[in-house]
Amino acid sequence: MDWQGWFSLGLAILALLLMASGRFAPHLVMMSVLVVLSAAGIVGPEQALAGFSNTGLITVVALFVVAAGIHHSGGVDLLVHHLLGNPRSVRRAQARIALPVTFLSGFMNNTPVVATMIPAVHTWSRKIDISPSKLMIPLSYAAIFGGSLTMIGTSTNLVVNGQYQQLTGSEGFSIFAITKVGLPVAVIGIAAILLFLPRWLPDRKDQQKFGSVKEFTLEVAVAQEGPLVGKTVGEAGLRELDRLYLVEIERNGSVVTAVPSEERLLGGDRLVFAGDTQAISDVLRINGIVPSVHDDEPALSKDHAERRLVEAVLSPQSDVLGQTIRDARFRDRYGAVVLAVARGGDRVPGNLGNIRLRPGDVLLLEARPAFVSRQRYNKDFLLINDLDTEAPRHDRALLSWGILLVLVGLAACGVMSMLNAAMVGAALVILTGCCSVGQAQKAVDMPVVLTIAASFALGGALEQTGAASYLAEAVVGLSGSNVLLALALVYLVVSILTEMLTNNAAAILMVPVVLSLTSAMGVDAEPFMFAIMLAASASFATPLGYQTNMMVMGPGGYRFGDYVRVGLPLNLLIGLSSITVIALVYDLLPAF
Repeated sequence: MDWQGWFSLGLAILALLLMASGRFAPHLVMMSVLVVLSAAGIVGPEQALAGFSNTGLITVVALFVVAAGIHHSGGVDLLVHHLLGNPRSVRRAQARIALPVTFLSGFMNNTPVVATMIPAVHTWSRKIDISPSKLMIPLSYAAIFGGSLTMIGTSTNLVVNGQYQQLTGSEGFSIFAITKVGLPVAVIGIAAILLFLPRWLPDRKDQQKFGSVKEFTLEVAVAQEGPLVGKTVGEAGLRELDRLYLVEIERNGSVVTAVPSEERLLGGDRLVFAGDTQAISDVLRINGIVPSVHDDEPALSKDHAERRLVEAVLSPQSDVLGQTIRDARFRDRYGAVVLAVARGGDRVPGNLGNIRLRPGDVLLLEARPAFVSRQRYNKDFLLINDLDTEAPRHDRALLSWGILLVLVGLAACGVMSMLNAAMVGAALVILTGCCSVGQAQKAVDMPVVLTIAASFALGGALEQTGAASYLAEAVVGLSGSNVLLALALVYLVVSILTEMLTNNAAAILMVPVVLSLTSAMGVDAEPFMFAIMLAASASFATPLGYQTNMMVMGPGGYRFGDYVRVGLPLNLLIGLSSITVIALVYDLLPAF
């Protein structure tokens, strides 16, 4: 191996150390490596930038957009509403989460699935009086298992498949190629979650109680021909909202106070709630609830796309001080509709439209994105906080699921490649209004995209300079040319790297090494590629290895040690299960 090989190997080790330290973002490290390799002449311009045009990466980007369409159309909310129910034990609650999330993650990128489920599960946990710490880690782990069901379940599968195609020139793997090994492993994993995690997970009750944060007065309306018309308050679920209390109903000029659960809702009813910001975000996602506007203050428009919640604090110089919210005409003045108001941490009594505004009042507004930049330095407001919460377009929920089913069907039947099917799906969710262009742009996780794309340059350098062959020979030596032992070593190395780095970077770096290994041993590379995919996703022992683990850390109230205690045994179990299943499927077990 010449100096370029040693240089590439040293650079790979340095990159691993920098990413493992946690002080540097993975995409910055890998982009720096790309620059160094290109400037040193170890890889040419085409190879340095090959990752940015890789089919696996472009498929990942397109699927981010498809997942955004399902999220913003309320598609996941639709399933949550019908599947979660009212379980009577922790184990049953975990099963209600794990089974649908595993299925969903097989066909959607699991990051948006978990992002959508977190607030729903958090609210649901309060309703069924089960600590979020008993539910959030199972949510993340179930999404990880679901990613191994299909080739589109996680970005790791797609980029490994893309690099495999690039380095071997083959057609790659079909959408359900990994299912024969991923499904048995997922079944074992879900069984382990339901058997052990109810006892192993900590029981930390949610510390945030009603009234412990600033309390808003919120007014919304029942949509005229929406699904809530004719239902009682109890049937609509408006009595089960934690940290949000239905104070009164305004109907045709009269007010219903001390609202009973048996009160039936009519179209146009104005509902006055008291609650905190998070609870308000929850109620605005209910299908059939719309912002309340008065006859003399029209809504922003019938199109809810790109609307969001914004907190604005009134300054002592505001032009609307002393006026009622109705008289202030926020829509004409600022291009926003007042949904709620808080004053000194307490609910302001009375009908929302009749509240007289004072300095320091916190207003919850529904506005377009431009409102934040346009009004940030307006003398009327001391502070503007974009809560980045947009109402789902529930009328597109079934359509978004239909697009996903068509996408999967086209790829599974071989009518289109996964790349083309994903791009068609992404175009359809935008054209049909399941999500807006702005929402689609935000859905693409650029740090992840840059990390994946730049990692291809280092992987290519290791393969081209002979460093991958050098490492492969070392593995062959350790395994004594035993295929099963070599498979176990590959899984172990990827699993360890994944706990320290991002799963995509760990997988991409190992693909050229494993291809050299299988070439030297004269064996089929397919089972080894699936071992990389499974090991790169099976990260349970730390919050760092997989992004969904980090996402649930705060909402679940977890500590680092919680992951080690429940995740390390699961890592060992899934590792042994994965190797055994792959060995059985590909007949790699030694004859006795």
